[in-house]
Formats: sequence, structure tokens, C-alpha cells
Amino acid sequence: MSLKIRLSRGGSKKRPYYRIVVADSRMPRDGRFIEKIGSYNPMLPKDAERVKLDLEKAKDWYAKGARPTDRVARFLHEADGETFKWEHGNNPQKAKPGAKAQERLAEKAEKEAELKAAEDEAKAAAEAPAEEEAPAEEAAAEEAPAEDATAEAAPAEEAPAEDAAEDDKKEG
Repeated sequence: MSLKIRLSRGGSKKRPYYRIVVADSRMPRDGRFIEKIGSYNPMLPKDAERVKLDLEKAKDWYAKGARPTDRVARFLHEADGETFKWEHGNNPQKAKPGAKAQERLAEKAEKEAELKAAEDEAKAAAEAPAEEEAPAEEAAAEEAPAEDATAEAAPAEEAPAEDAAEDDKKEG
């Protein structure tokens, strides 16, 4: 049987109160426990006595093989740093985004690189000598009369449709 020294939650909604208990690790958080060895009230101000522990009982259970959870180990270290050693955990992998998020970041970086390349090409085209732009302007001027011809033809095509609409009104 593996023993844990852990917190068991009590109190009402948004008003937590914890008992520090020794329990079988297979039992639920707020379930059956072997012995209560202290309490923790996070609602009290930090300068007040938030944690109350019976260190003798904690040492006895620790000697019997009970291991504290991270939060309780921190409380025990603050109360008696010689017997109970606690070090801040270091998990550099915790802050890394997941696989899907990394894929999205890679796609975003590719899009940004494409946009930057397009902007660079546009700047290069804008900085090109005026001689290269002149033929392009002439070509645009040559295309304009062709557009005017299609614009004149379009109203002629619409006229028969209007005549048909007027015929429908007379019949109706």
C-alpha cells in the first residue's frame, strides 16, 4: 500500500479549505483517509497562519514510507527544512505548444515569408527604371479603345431584353 501525505478539499464553493491528510494513494482526493495531520486555509492573509501542521506526526508517517505531494512537500519544507527537502520542479517541456499549434505556427511563418517575398518583388518593380514602365503604359492605352468598343456593344444587347419586359407588362 502506497501512502501519500496530501490535501483533501473541504469548504464551500469559492471558499476552499484543505485538510492535510495521510491517505492511501488509490483513494479519491476527498475520500477515505488514515489520519489528519494538519490544515491549510488559503483564504487567510499571507501574514496569518494559513498552514497548521503536526510535524511529529508528519515525520512518523514519512518514516513509515508516506510521500508528500508537491504542495504538501513545500509546506513541510517551510516548517522544517532539515527533515523535508523540497526543490522547485523544472519542466522545460511544459511551456512548449502542442503538435497542432506548432504546425499552425509553421504555416503562419510560411505565409509571412511569401508575403515578404511578394513585397520585395513589388518594391523591386517600383524601383525599376522609367524606361521599362513606359511600354507598359502604352500597352494599357492600346487596350482602352477595345474596352470602349465592348462597352458600346453591351447597351445594344440589353435593349431587346427591355423590349421583352415591356411586352410582358402589356400582356399582364
